[in-house]
Amino acid sequence: MNDLNPSGWRPSLGTAEPVTKTGNRALELEEPLIFEIGDAARCGVDFDACEGDILPGLRLRAAPVDVPGLSEPETVRHYTRLSRQNYAIDLGLFPLGSCTMKHNPRLNEKVARMPGFAAVHPLQPQSSVEGALTVIAELADWLVQLTGMAAVAMSPKAGAHGELCGLLAIRAALEARGEAATRRVILVPESAHGTNPATAAFAGFGVATIPAGPDGRVDLAALLARLGPDVAGVMVTNPNTCGLFERDLKTIADAVHAAGGYVYCDGANFNAIVGRVRPGDLGVDAMHINLHKTFSTPHGGGGPGAGPVVLSAALAPHAPLPYVVRDPDGRPRLVESAAERPETFGRMCAFHGQMGMFTRALAYILTHGADGLAQVSGDAVLNANYVLARLRDVLDAPFAKTGLCMHEALFSDAGFADGFSTLDLAKGLIDEGFHPMTVYFPLVVHGAMLIEPTETESRAGLDQFIAAMRSLADRARAGDESLHTAPHFAPRRRLDETLAARKPRLVWTAP
Repeated sequence: MNDLNPSGWRPSLGTAEPVTKTGNRALELEEPLIFEIGDAARCGVDFDACEGDILPGLRLRAAPVDVPGLSEPETVRHYTRLSRQNYAIDLGLFPLGSCTMKHNPRLNEKVARMPGFAAVHPLQPQSSVEGALTVIAELADWLVQLTGMAAVAMSPKAGAHGELCGLLAIRAALEARGEAATRRVILVPESAHGTNPATAAFAGFGVATIPAGPDGRVDLAALLARLGPDVAGVMVTNPNTCGLFERDLKTIADAVHAAGGYVYCDGANFNAIVGRVRPGDLGVDAMHINLHKTFSTPHGGGGPGAGPVVLSAALAPHAPLPYVVRDPDGRPRLVESAAERPETFGRMCAFHGQMGMFTRALAYILTHGADGLAQVSGDAVLNANYVLARLRDVLDAPFAKTGLCMHEALFSDAGFADGFSTLDLAKGLIDEGFHPMTVYFPLVVHGAMLIEPTETESRAGLDQFIAAMRSLADRARAGDESLHTAPHFAPRRRLDETLAARKPRLVWTAP
């Protein structure tokens, strides 16, 4: 039962189902909080009573720990039941735009679990980890070749960390030129990723926003007009957050370089162009690469992430420590000291990166090869355009009404009945068995719905998703009131998300 349904009957788009005594619905199990099924007064393990000090310097607690005591079966069942309420890439299509939620090949996982990689320790002597260093060096070689850049920093942990790495390298280059005090502004287009302004501010720069043109791309005239002696560089995303290729990037890069600045490219959408476009050829000076996007290493709880940053010849001397080089005999070696690279801006983290992600990404690259990676990007773009072509007669596609997109299709809520929103459609999609797409981003489109199918989805899977989207679009345009209370079949009903964000209950208290 819930507040919307106090009678105990569950709405089902026009039908009603009786509630069960347990709250369970067959294999959909209702699971209380762990504090509600456990008891702080008991423990899941029997210990003999003891008195006094257990070990020298360690004393018994004077008060209870006040955490729930559960047996091992109770604990395993609790978290297994919770896991069944989660959506995952292994369950179905994950259409989050700008996230590239693709299948994680099991071969990659097998390689990452090889003892020589899984058990390696960052404090081992270099002579004992030459295999791991070779993996890092070979992956670095691939990244440099695929992007047409001069060097790569492997240590950044994820996308935003990579952005910071690139901007710190730009700041170090400006300091070497004696211009760090005057060049304090980073230009950030509206079509760039949302983390870019925050990263620029964190790195100590001011931010100037460049508007998007009516075609969803950088307003070239506005950008050129803003260039000046105070500009340190520009942060662009290509393909951008509207799912479009920035056709003027080379022109932008040439103009920024002529004005004395540098070009940072957000590489989160590299999956759309890998094997086909080299950002270095477009004048990019720094770009992070999300290994968990383009090269299929797991996201989130399956992570951690990894965000290597490729650098142009102008910024390569300022790359962070540590980094891997190859000696004349071809053997890899880890450079740890600034004595070998005095122009480095320093360290971003203690060690040299995420070994498990490096092995997974290299396994993915070697499995595909250069031609296979080109097919990856081609299939990703094909799938996105298939979604666009099948939905733009029922959903507004503001920047691609008749044209093509890149890796993701962007729609708006234009045409919905009064009082109906993108949120209603997204919640309805949960009832259809799909994780919602990215909503309300990018901000340049009202009620945005950003869909990225990636290359790993089959046509049959896309057709099922498209059928669900078409049905929901029809309902939103017709004013189907049941969408206002969706989802109806999820473990939890719709909540007041604004209230939950502003007044979250983060600590459990006993009734």
